[in-house]
Amino acid sequence: MFFAYALKSQIRNYIYVGLTNDVDRRLIEHNSGYNKKTKAYKPFKLIYSEKFQTRQEARLKEKYLKSGIGKEFLKNIED
Repeated sequence: MFFAYALKSQIRNYIYVGLTNDVDRRLIEHNSGYNKKTKAYKPFKLIYSEKFQTRQEARLKEKYLKSGIGKEFLKNIED
């Protein structure tokens, strides 16, 4: 199983989108500062995740969420 997920910074206006096989582990890694790109934006909360059978399916969803329309979708989750 693979997941496409989105995290929202609790201190800054920043949404991170990624894919993983373990959402809980990734959230802990992001909040612990292991990811160089997101370290300055921690702490995060999970705002979206979707499970897929294959990595390719999860990657397609990740690409969608990183697109303009996907970003609008994620912003509307929090409003």
